[in-house]
Amino acid sequence: MMKTRTLGTSNLTVSALGLGCMRMTYGDAPIGTRQDMIEFLHVAVDRGITFFDTAEVYGPFTNEDLVGEALEPFKGQVIIATKFGFKHVPGKGPLPGSGLDSRPEQIKRVADASLKRLRVEAIDLFYQHRPDPDVPIEDVAGAVRDLIQAGKVKHFGLSESPADLIRRAHAVQPVTALQSEYSIWWRAIEENDVLATCEVLGIGLVPYSPLGRGFLTGTVTAETTFSENDIRSHNPRFTPEAIKANRAVIDLLEKVGAEKEATPTQVALAWLLAQKPWIVPIPGSRRIKHLEDNLGALDIKLTTEDLQEIDTAMAQIDVVGDRY
Repeated sequence: MMKTRTLGTSNLTVSALGLGCMRMTYGDAPIGTRQDMIEFLHVAVDRGITFFDTAEVYGPFTNEDLVGEALEPFKGQVIIATKFGFKHVPGKGPLPGSGLDSRPEQIKRVADASLKRLRVEAIDLFYQHRPDPDVPIEDVAGAVRDLIQAGKVKHFGLSESPADLIRRAHAVQPVTALQSEYSIWWRAIEENDVLATCEVLGIGLVPYSPLGRGFLTGTVTAETTFSENDIRSHNPRFTPEAIKANRAVIDLLEKVGAEKEATPTQVALAWLLAQKPWIVPIPGSRRIKHLEDNLGALDIKLTTEDLQEIDTAMAQIDVVGDRY
């Protein structure tokens, strides 16, 4: 039986682990056909996953289209989160690096288009993908509030937002979830008041890259090569020098894992799950063996002593390389 969690004080209950779908169509070399990915998503549902993460910019559009087709048979049984907020380039759609666009009229256009691609009557969770400095967050929250009142969106989310914007948005339309990078080796939200703000306001946290873009699985070595369309090929934390320097993190995960009969992947995810009961990580995977490895984290119990040991050890490790 899949364990569930509720995002903050909302009524949005999802599987305790979600599934990040981005790399099924974007940000990495394909590992199979579209039908392969559809079948994989069906396996994920069969294994108990009910929380799926996509965005219009992934592709663009192809990821939402894939997720919509794959999950259409499970309407009412799964929760699909998607995102708005990038500028649309004529003839190409939203592209990272093209600029941000969270104008209310654009948010509403995106919602209508995403509804069609996802093949749903209402978007379960609609995130602002990144804060837009040119649009007051109150206007963004107001636009999503209008969509909620119109029955096109059920829940409002933010992604990578600072604490002050979270508070301002929440005052206009309650925020159900914040999506931000958070993992055993990237813990900025503990220090910049974001995690505390979520706790005070009753907002769930959805960590993306909970496995450090694959590094925390322990399978990446200095000899690992990445294809040109793999986002890690340009990532400072994935140079051979950084990989060697950061091996100490894997050594720690392996040490704890040996005591718990767990893989580094499972320890890293169990650590996140142990932080707060309203945290739901969304590791991305495209292979059944990786999905099952991730799900094994739900059976790993880290004690207070385990968590203290990990924190003490991590405090002695200087992680090398910026996250982007």
